Amino acid sequence: MIRVKICGVTTPEDALFVLECGADALGLNFVPGTPRCLPEDAAASLAAALPPFGVRVGVFVNEDPRRIEQIARHVGLDAVQLHGDEPPEACRWLQGRGLRVIWALRVRGPETLDEAGRFPGCAILLDAHVEGKLGGTGEVFDWSLARRLAGRRPVILSGGLGPENVAQAVREVRPFGVDVSSGVEGSAPGRKDREKVRRFIENARAAGGAS
Repeated sequence: MIRVKICGVTTPEDALFVLECGADALGLNFVPGTPRCLPEDAAASLAAALPPFGVRVGVFVNEDPRRIEQIARHVGLDAVQLHGDEPPEACRWLQGRGLRVIWALRVRGPETLDEAGRFPGCAILLDAHVEGKLGGTGEVFDWSLARRLAGRRPVILSGGLGPENVAQAVREVRPFGVDVSSGVEGSAPGRKDREKVRRFIENARAAGGAS
């Protein structure tokens, strides 16, 4: 079964709604200066208001691993997603502290897939490479590259997904999961459009159940 992560959730109301729609995981942004960034206390309050099911994932960019652990314990994160240029040592340190790690790779070409071997034990999130951007660009990359890695590692497909193309992405790549943020938003960053969320999850699930 395909797993679905809705990232960039900023309010308890949106968080509860996406879980009720069947999302497996929520992404909480801790990247300073980005429009979906949550203060630590606000993220802790949001997480505390949620039911016991649903994985809470904290998204970080080039943050000190000790700070990541501190936030993870305070907020009650189940996993952390590293979306910057962190070295493999950061992954191993966090895993050693009992945290599950999702490693984000921005796909330039086939050579990017070789990078996954540097991060054993991590789920790999594949996003589009856009010069000067660390993610959230809404750009799509060559899914055939993701398909190559999906046969060997748990791959979470990201980058330019939305209700209109997630089914095709799931059928072509057969990833472990899909991840979306801006593709299910309405008029403002961080506020989820309920109809888009519902359609995204339904379309992903339908394609994931197809032979």
